[in-house]
Amino acid sequence: MLSLSEIQETREKLGKHIDITPVQRWRSPVVEERFGAGTEIFMKLELFQRTGTFKPRGALTNMLNLDSRALEKGICAVSAGNHAIAAAYAARELGTSAKVVMIKTANPFRIERCRQLGAEIEMADDAHIAFERVEQIEKEESRTLVHPFEGHYTALGTATLGMEFCGQVADLDAVIVPIGGGGLCAGVASAVKLMQPRCQVFGVEPEGADTMHRSFAAGSPQGIDKVATIADSLGAPYAAAYTFELCRANVDELVMIDDDAMRFAMGLIFHELKLAVEPAGAAATAALWGPLRERLRGKRIGVIVCGSNIDSLSFTELIGGKGVN
Repeated sequence: MLSLSEIQETREKLGKHIDITPVQRWRSPVVEERFGAGTEIFMKLELFQRTGTFKPRGALTNMLNLDSRALEKGICAVSAGNHAIAAAYAARELGTSAKVVMIKTANPFRIERCRQLGAEIEMADDAHIAFERVEQIEKEESRTLVHPFEGHYTALGTATLGMEFCGQVADLDAVIVPIGGGGLCAGVASAVKLMQPRCQVFGVEPEGADTMHRSFAAGSPQGIDKVATIADSLGAPYAAAYTFELCRANVDELVMIDDDAMRFAMGLIFHELKLAVEPAGAAATAALWGPLRERLRGKRIGVIVCGSNIDSLSFTELIGGKGVN
């Protein structure tokens, strides 16, 4: 389990490598009509973090805990895009090299951003092949693998987001967090339970990448044969032990959403808050607007808006005119 002192020390170590991201209270007639006048929704806008997502928190925390020899040899990473970008950013910040394996369906915007940050890029046909290839690179080139969602340091990094959010908004009744591999949710949920123990934490997964749902049901980390969701950055092919245990200890309930719900939430956030987010960035809002609506009516709700790495054409095609209540 994580401790608040560890999380605070981690935030100090991250220093100016990351930003404090804003919280916006979502006030509008649409919210009042949907949830009633007593509901308060606080959007944690982590899409304004360096590289456009929460990912640098975990990548940097891992790399800041490497010794000088390991840093000199460089790091490797595997990702549908966001973690690759964060790993490239962290490597540049710390003066080392990054070699990343990206999945061929990755948004071209993400590939180009990763290249601009100086990473060497390889492409793989799917997530399973990508993970196999990065393990080869780790062994053959003696690079340190910076995992996209697993491990103590990854969770400590994402826990700084939960700590930051709880410091910005007091007395939350619920926090809603997207789940891919679970690294974000593991850290955020840990920090929330330490700082606001009465607050419920809801984890959100897409139907086409339900690794954590399967893992909770089985009582141990599980995998899936194929990732099938528009939220590619939530498309982890398996759950891993450390992250799974933190989620199981601190997440009150898991919620499932489909791709149409995320498309709708992307349009809704754009029309209401004037923000263009990727599907994963809209996942928590999709869960609030759908399966959690009645449960959280009249509550103080925190929503993690975790990322925005998407090009304008893909965004327009995905929302397809959606986003009206």
